[in-house]
Amino acid sequence: MSELAGYSPSFKRPAEILRLRRKRARSEAGLGSGRSNSESSPGGGLSGVRRFSPGHLLVSESRAGGVKRRNPFANIENTYSSPRKKTTSECVSKAVPGSGSVEPEGENTKLRIFSGNPSRTEPEELDPFTARLLGAEALSKDITKVQEAYSLPEDESLFEEDLLSHPQTATSLIASPRVTTPVLQELPSGCTEFPADWSLKTRLLFTSQLPFTWAEHLKAQEEAQGLRQHCRAAISTLPHSIPEPRSSSELRCAFQQSLVYWQHPSLPWLQLFPRIGAERRLAGKCAPWAQDEALQQLLMSEWSVSFTSLYNLLRTRLCPYFYLCTYQFTVLFRAAGLAGSEGITALISPTTRGLREAMKMEGIEFTLPLLEEKKRRNPEGPEPSPEREQDSEDGDGNPAQANSDDDDDEDGGFSWLEEMGVQDKIKKPDTISIKLCKEHSEVRLDHKPESVVLVKGTNTFTLLNFLINCKSVVAAAGAQAGLPPTLLAPAAFRGATMQTLKARSSNVKMQVQTGYRDQFSLEITGPVMPHSLHNLTLLLKSAQQGAFSIGLYTYEPTAVFNTDPRTQGECIKESVVQDLVGCGLHPETLQQLVEPATLGKSALRQLDMNEYKYTWKS
Repeated sequence: MSELAGYSPSFKRPAEILRLRRKRARSEAGLGSGRSNSESSPGGGLSGVRRFSPGHLLVSESRAGGVKRRNPFANIENTYSSPRKKTTSECVSKAVPGSGSVEPEGENTKLRIFSGNPSRTEPEELDPFTARLLGAEALSKDITKVQEAYSLPEDESLFEEDLLSHPQTATSLIASPRVTTPVLQELPSGCTEFPADWSLKTRLLFTSQLPFTWAEHLKAQEEAQGLRQHCRAAISTLPHSIPEPRSSSELRCAFQQSLVYWQHPSLPWLQLFPRIGAERRLAGKCAPWAQDEALQQLLMSEWSVSFTSLYNLLRTRLCPYFYLCTYQFTVLFRAAGLAGSEGITALISPTTRGLREAMKMEGIEFTLPLLEEKKRRNPEGPEPSPEREQDSEDGDGNPAQANSDDDDDEDGGFSWLEEMGVQDKIKKPDTISIKLCKEHSEVRLDHKPESVVLVKGTNTFTLLNFLINCKSVVAAAGAQAGLPPTLLAPAAFRGATMQTLKARSSNVKMQVQTGYRDQFSLEITGPVMPHSLHNLTLLLKSAQQGAFSIGLYTYEPTAVFNTDPRTQGECIKESVVQDLVGCGLHPETLQQLVEPATLGKSALRQLDMNEYKYTWKS
């Protein structure tokens, strides 16, 4: 190891080499270069120490604070200080005013600011290690730019008490030892609220550096109090920060309250959410109604009563919204005033051509909002067929009128051949082929986000009757045969069963630069509705001191429910919003759900809070 040029102990720093270089330059002016060279090579002038090996130090010199011997456990590959590390060290000293590099000098530790001379472009004849560092400095473009922008006198220095007098500078040096850019960029401040997400979630994963022990093992009294608060729509007001969340009974009761939801039907041995693609999960389960038509009619009768009761609560604004989940599609009913709409709205996704045709036959007027938005953005789009379907469905909802328009197009679509006089030379396609082409263009929308259907106003009541009498909402065969759709709501309704989301906390060891640290997590599973997500964030804001992250797992068919239901020029009245106060939601949650939808056909995937500010990804 002693033959390798430039080998140096790993505890040497570029900043320390620069200090030695400056000290040597000053010594050369008064005493000559010989003494400077002896100081730049540690251990070179000691008879009892070999230059680059862990030799024995003289007892007198070691006690007098002489040069330390090389670390025998140092890795030879780590002893060369890379230009990147040198760039980082000098960037910190030049970009942050009043910053310096910490270097030991016996028992007295001083903090100094070092800066190279911009006029010095070539390294001096020094020891190999110093020459290597100076060569890397000359080749580094970043260092050149930093030296031009930030230059300090060589004699300028700061002691520890001067540096610590600036708490911001000291904090930046301690908390961010690795600085990649010389200029400190200010991050976005974030928002105090995140946008409403109307999609259903199947799982939430909260992570934080503070434990979630307050969410474990609720006492019987706390659980009963939480259920009571939910049934009475009591509003829990928590402080801005809770120093001891585990001992806060109010917090634990509010947590139990935020987990409650209502469902119909409820069969303990069957998981009735999600319903799309649940055949494999429900296969082999006991289903006595599958072959019993009388039992199927009884289940549908009870379901119809619950569905009607839930819609009546929605009309009177005692229930803000609810979901209807079938094995083919999902419907979201929202009360007037939510999502910026002045009337009751219903979104259906995904849909098929058969379902849309059946709705038109029942006289239900609906629109395809995503296709309308696409048409507004690209009026001369390359896909005229979906637009033609939209035009026929966005009219007065009269199937006869739409059919008559299609017939006119079929009869007069080839009149231009007669005008050119080539009608006998070109074979015209028959009527069946024309219809097949049109049906193919319409079928392309099936099961896609663009197939989402929006029903507004009094047409939602017609949709209610349609869904009650429609046989396609119940599977005729398979594991879900004869099983009514699932109704999910934040408020109680006739025939509903109270359910709670499942919560489980854990902690893991995560590897960081300095070793391992504890990472705590809280997992929530079940049909997480928009109000539950917001209520949980309100609790964690106080319990986790405004710092946590959430991973959101979306039920994909409902991601398009974040589409804006408003028409151009539609505005909501304040009286409509005031009528929603009695729906049982927290005032802050209600304020969030009243705002217009902004996520489009996407949903929240990641939600972070830092210093009580939200950032998110969709």
